Amino acid sequence: MTEPQQCELLNLSNEQLAELIERFAQAPYRLRQLLDGLYRQRWSRLVQFSTLPSGFRRQLGEARVSVGQPTIEKCFTSSDGTVRYLFAFADGQSVETVWMPEGDGGEAGDGSESGDEELAADLGVILSGATASPQDLSSRAEAGASPAGVEGSAVSRNSKPETRNSLTDNRQPTPGNFRRRATICVSSQVGCAVECAFCMTALLGLHRNLTTGEIVGQVLAVLSDQQVEIERDRINLVFMGQGEPFLNYDNFMQAVRMLVLEAGIPASRMTVSTSGIVPRIADFGVEEIRPKLAVSLNASNEALRTEVMPITRKWTIAKLLAALRDFPLRNRERLTFEYVLLGGVNDSVPHARELVELIRGLRAKVNLIALNPGPEIPFSMPEAARVLAFQSVLADAGIPAFVRRPRGRDIYAACGQLKHTTELVQLK
Repeated sequence: MTEPQQCELLNLSNEQLAELIERFAQAPYRLRQLLDGLYRQRWSRLVQFSTLPSGFRRQLGEARVSVGQPTIEKCFTSSDGTVRYLFAFADGQSVETVWMPEGDGGEAGDGSESGDEELAADLGVILSGATASPQDLSSRAEAGASPAGVEGSAVSRNSKPETRNSLTDNRQPTPGNFRRRATICVSSQVGCAVECAFCMTALLGLHRNLTTGEIVGQVLAVLSDQQVEIERDRINLVFMGQGEPFLNYDNFMQAVRMLVLEAGIPASRMTVSTSGIVPRIADFGVEEIRPKLAVSLNASNEALRTEVMPITRKWTIAKLLAALRDFPLRNRERLTFEYVLLGGVNDSVPHARELVELIRGLRAKVNLIALNPGPEIPFSMPEAARVLAFQSVLADAGIPAFVRRPRGRDIYAACGQLKHTTELVQLK
């Protein structure tokens, strides 16, 4: 006799949860109690749902119903406070999720409230006790102001570079002036099929898509481990971990809806990164609830992008940019282009000028990411001077350009380093 299939509550929509409650002859108000336990209390075991009758909990257990929150298998903590979580699933597969205290500057200048906060913190507005309006912050972004990035160097059109040690940059907001702020980097697939040549995750290949519950469960487990209070703390989500979210579109979008409607994290505090799955960009644009959009570009021309991102063979830069020009941006919202700088490959001033012409006319900002090194990656980090020169070209053309701060590089938690690494070695 075949055993009944296990049902995980985090995989179910509100309608499906309501059907489950009706199936067990429970009162309709049990739905709200169940949702509160799952998403607000973040309980991981049925026994913790004390608001539900013990008989109902027993029935759920006998029917092989479980919560479905993944198990934290291992944690690695960086010298900068970043935490890399290795989550294990029931089938033996695993993914990684990253907690970044104070974020990495990735949302600065994107036109959202969270982007304003990032920009203000990195410009020293909050730390100095001053205040700034969204319009003032927006004008500073237009001027090309940038947070610290390559080994703590930052530059804008109107300022000289400043120096800060990015690996020990544990800036804390002035007490009473700001709540705790952090970013969670979430995975959408086990491994990845996109094969970006500079990314360690690509070396894993694609094993499978994550379910809705597995995506949501990462977030809930990290929130619990970090003792986050959603009503008090300012939490941003970036769907930039392992995998291409738009190749797992339905599960990803259902996870977003549940995190917004039930966990209470605003969509304006979420960003999804795609390598350029053109048909899904159009689908994404008409979603009623959606995160902000970031596009991993990483090259200034077709030939170069095909070399570092083979996906360009299917969806060319021309098709990608056409889809982005039709994308319906909200008030003040900017597209984000992510550009990983590879030493001597795509980081020259001529490349920067090419990029300016490529994205001219789009309401967009550019995040420059100095390559985060790792074993088996055939590229080197760019020189800091080349990064700053590249950024200056964009700023001079009126394109807001920001250098992302590397977070957790020493524990393989930085952008492009997620590969289930458990043996840490010193990175040069």
